[in-house]
Amino acid sequence: MSLIFKCSNITKNYNGEPVVQDINLELPAGGFISLLGPSGVGKTTLFNVLSGVDKPDNGSVFLNGEDITGMCGKVSYMLQKDLLLEYRTVINNVILPLLIRGEKKKTAREYAAGFFEMFGLSGYENKYPNELSGGMRQRAALLRTCLTAGSTINRTSSPYSQIILLDEPFSALDAITRRKMQLWYAEIAEQMKISTFFITHDVEEALLLSDTVYIMNGKPGVITHKFDVLPPRPRSTDFSVSKEFVEQKRAVLEAIGV
Repeated sequence: MSLIFKCSNITKNYNGEPVVQDINLELPAGGFISLLGPSGVGKTTLFNVLSGVDKPDNGSVFLNGEDITGMCGKVSYMLQKDLLLEYRTVINNVILPLLIRGEKKKTAREYAAGFFEMFGLSGYENKYPNELSGGMRQRAALLRTCLTAGSTINRTSSPYSQIILLDEPFSALDAITRRKMQLWYAEIAEQMKISTFFITHDVEEALLLSDTVYIMNGKPGVITHKFDVLPPRPRSTDFSVSKEFVEQKRAVLEAIGV
């Protein structure tokens, strides 16, 4: 797979002290990489830099070979909380990125409505967030995230984001809903040809979803290990109970220090 997104030698300081240091990561087109590490190691700080929300003190971020360091709106970024606006209907939440890009409301609604069946939200366009289950709220938030960093609707390039940064998007869900969401997102990402960079504290989630798992440890946070998950995706449904899975889980836990 060709390389679509990478960061080189990212260092970010706060109050003169490095929080993350010399981070190098690569995301292939259509790929799925996960970042694992203890709380407080700097994972979210790194995502803030990769998304352009914050600027690094050293290093660069590249999208398709273009230096996008410190530039917001080039990649999509979803936090753990769905951050849906309770006073707006689901479809009016979803189209916010399109409106910000200057699309007319009618055009944006018509375009976004085409994704509702794919995202399991058909029939809920005019509901409000408090009428949705936790899983449905996350699907609505993910659809909004997909529309955050695309081009305008009428252009030939993709009107939805090709790169998505997800910071523990399923951690607040119960175990059964979380597993369903994992499987669902993997299918959606493949259908929409989305490349995903994923933060999680769940080793099994990382192994089930990812092509590659990076381990961040220490203060400042540094990448200490890289695991290419085998077999390659797509994997059989019994991968999570296979000997190969158990062996890789053990190696990842040892790398984290658990």
